[in-house]
Amino acid sequence: MKKNSSPKPVLTPGEVAKRSGVAVSALHFYEAKGLIASTRNGGNQRRYSRDVLRRVAIIKIAQRIGIPLATVSESLAHMPTDKRISPKAWEDLTDQWRAELTKRIETLTHLRDDLDGCIGCGCLSMRDCPLRNPGDRLAEKGTGAILLDPQREEE
Repeated sequence: MKKNSSPKPVLTPGEVAKRSGVAVSALHFYEAKGLIASTRNGGNQRRYSRDVLRRVAIIKIAQRIGIPLATVSESLAHMPTDKRISPKAWEDLTDQWRAELTKRIETLTHLRDDLDGCIGCGCLSMRDCPLRNPGDRLAEKGTGAILLDPQREEE
């Protein structure tokens, strides 16, 4: 008898965990947050469609690049949980995240480039503090390292 070589239409949590590289507990967490969905079999055991592998991969990519789970959840909420994410939907999703990543890269570049000088924290101990923060005038804008917070600089 010839063994069926087609993939299983539904997967157990263990199979999804093994294939996706996340723990079963992470799958349960993602499901509780509405990021993925499962069905239940006759024995009340979770089963996932194969399409969940794509969603889990997207979640992992987003986490790796620093996209908060709340943002991922918002993005995935507009996509069906029971079928594959289309190339167009993937493009729309990455366009949303691209702008956020660009802003993060700019912020990180700014942080990297300004770490060795006055950061506007009020210590006034660096050589360039009197030039960049004379008399700790930046204290009026708030607390902490004012010059390293791009949102405060825009104020």
